[in-house]
Amino acid sequence: MTRQRLSLLTPLALLGLLAGLADLSHGSTGEDEDYYMQELMTREQYNQVQMLEIPDRHEHPGQNHAKKIPKGKADSSRLMDKTTDGTKSVKTPTKKAEKNKKSPLKAPNSISEGGQHSPIKEECPPMGLETLKIDDFQLHASTTKRYGLGAHRGRLNIQAGLYEDDLYDGAWCAGRDDPLQWFEVDARRLTKFTGVITQGRSSLWSSDWVTSYKVMVSNDSHTWITLKNGSADLIFSANREKEIPVRNIFPTPVVARYIRVNPRSWFNIGNICMRVEILGCPMPDPNNYYHRRNEVITTDDLDFRHHSYKEMRQLMKVVNEMCPNITRIYNIGKSQSGLKLYAIELSDNPGEHEVGEPEFRYAAGSHGNEVLGRELLLLLMQFMCLEYLSGNQRIRHLVEETRIHLLPSVNPDGYEKAFEVGSELSGWSLGRWSNDGIDIHHNFPDLNSILWEAEAKKWIPRKMFNHHVPIPEWYQSKNASVAVETRALIAWMEKIPFVLGGNLQGGELVVTFPYDKTRSQGVTREQTPTPDDHVFRWLAFSYASTHRLMTDANRRVCHTEDFAKEDGTVNGASWHTAAGSMNDFSYLHTNCFELSMYVGCDKFPHESELPEEWENNRESLLVFMEQVHRGIKGVVRDLQGRGIANAKVSVEGISHDVRTAADGDYWRLLNPGEYRVTARAEGYSLSSKKCEVGYEMGATRCDFTISRTNLSRIKEIMEKFNKQPIRLPVRQLQARRSRERRMGT
Repeated sequence: MTRQRLSLLTPLALLGLLAGLADLSHGSTGEDEDYYMQELMTREQYNQVQMLEIPDRHEHPGQNHAKKIPKGKADSSRLMDKTTDGTKSVKTPTKKAEKNKKSPLKAPNSISEGGQHSPIKEECPPMGLETLKIDDFQLHASTTKRYGLGAHRGRLNIQAGLYEDDLYDGAWCAGRDDPLQWFEVDARRLTKFTGVITQGRSSLWSSDWVTSYKVMVSNDSHTWITLKNGSADLIFSANREKEIPVRNIFPTPVVARYIRVNPRSWFNIGNICMRVEILGCPMPDPNNYYHRRNEVITTDDLDFRHHSYKEMRQLMKVVNEMCPNITRIYNIGKSQSGLKLYAIELSDNPGEHEVGEPEFRYAAGSHGNEVLGRELLLLLMQFMCLEYLSGNQRIRHLVEETRIHLLPSVNPDGYEKAFEVGSELSGWSLGRWSNDGIDIHHNFPDLNSILWEAEAKKWIPRKMFNHHVPIPEWYQSKNASVAVETRALIAWMEKIPFVLGGNLQGGELVVTFPYDKTRSQGVTREQTPTPDDHVFRWLAFSYASTHRLMTDANRRVCHTEDFAKEDGTVNGASWHTAAGSMNDFSYLHTNCFELSMYVGCDKFPHESELPEEWENNRESLLVFMEQVHRGIKGVVRDLQGRGIANAKVSVEGISHDVRTAADGDYWRLLNPGEYRVTARAEGYSLSSKKCEVGYEMGATRCDFTISRTNLSRIKEIMEKFNKQPIRLPVRQLQARRSRERRMGT
């Protein structure tokens, strides 16, 4: 090509050429190069787009039109007359905007403005400040009080550190309290903005929130256009306290790249502090740049939406009807309001414990507002059913060699509260507790203190065992503060010989393992390992390392802790101490090793996020289930070949034993290595052998045959004769003869 022809190329043609080269690179360019390439490709588009404008609603100048806010509702949009500040008016497109598909989870949004009812407003999903899809470099602010209160902390539901001067504080706070402050989001592409959600500052010590704000948009971050209602600026009412989110939907969507929230008033004894989420839909991307770089696509054809209690039950029924030979639905009890706690079993012989086959469980929703885990289990049961039917050998092996139990909603009462409000408005705690105000996950008896006291008094193993610690009597009384859901869980855990379990939580990206309570009194954080610490660390790493984000060193922290430095895992007590956790109880009272998976920063993600969250967690959910086949397994029998129930299986060097199930079978999770294993039972001689655990998947078979002791045989015969001395007449004759000999002498 000649120099003359090159000079004739338009800038737009060059942009097209650059776009083609970018597509050929398949994402191989560096992060900065990608960003600047995108700038070149889209700058021309940005300069050509005209802002959408809001129509003049024929208000008289100076007239005040306020939306009536239903009592108790957080969704509001108030019009107030203010003097203009010289910014341009936002106009409305003449063509009526196409409405989004109505979500079954949300009530229609209609407001009363000037006595007129407007049609249902269009609403886009959250852009991702809470889910971290929007990175720190996309957030800006006019001023900042300090680094820990910078724009990067202005994310909906972000939680603060314990101290006020923490680097990880709980909001963006302006450096000055005046109406010139703003919080800005750079969408990095043309976006149709439809609304804003705000909260105040997360803090134990301060009360800071914004009570009203304006919204401005821009294509170049220099010229800003304020949303208006006629000649007056559109001012939205915001928060009345710091925790409950407030959503404002724009009367008409606006298209731009940048959006600013400009606080106009704030709590009178507080400061300008905000946590924000922006509702927006990305505009069509002709170069397919963002699709290639940011989006995660799933190929699984599953039901990606939030389910009410009734819908959850119906979905489980559909799965059962699709796979009747490998599924069974049952309930473990009822919630405080009477909702049944449904579980589904996946096994080649549902309803039956097979000798030698381990039992596995996933539970979710003990905190009713941590919804992602619940939906992941509903997706998991669909996925396993469909893959089993399609002949997926990995899934078939899991189902045929494991008895799997999925309990998607431990706290359905709490979930219904959060579900009614919706994914963006439930805040951080609505629905967390049971109907009677109990945190179910931490409502179990504190067996740690009982065990540690016995160890200090050297009662183990003479007076007490190092495992199957009994539940104290006070806990079992009717007056104890124990949720009915907790009692149902305990009965379930005692009835089925679970080997491994995971409970899915939300609000973080980390896997925690026991102990959850610190051993030192008065200490809130310290490493408190179990005797099986190495096994627990492996189990935690097996989930975290196969999750798409948990071990990513470049990912942003959810709130205050950088768990990626610890490979996405943490000892529960070293994070924060918690007595009576489900994990500690499971380990100390049963054979089951239990861990907590915090599967996402957002406790209640928008349903549009569910396909990506499924992709983030799918492999981890399967890999963790497969770990139930790691270690040793076997049957403890007597000389007649009968299985011995409740026999103890001990591993040398690990002061935590397991017990055999009703048929004499047992499973002991262990890392690869050679172990000295001993089986013993009351009335039987003990038996020991070496058992080797390899690196390949599949538990090593390690059976035991033990014989009755002479003492146990004597006791058995004595029991048969009602504890009377054996052969009593002969003994009496011998005693008489002995006395006679003494008298003769």
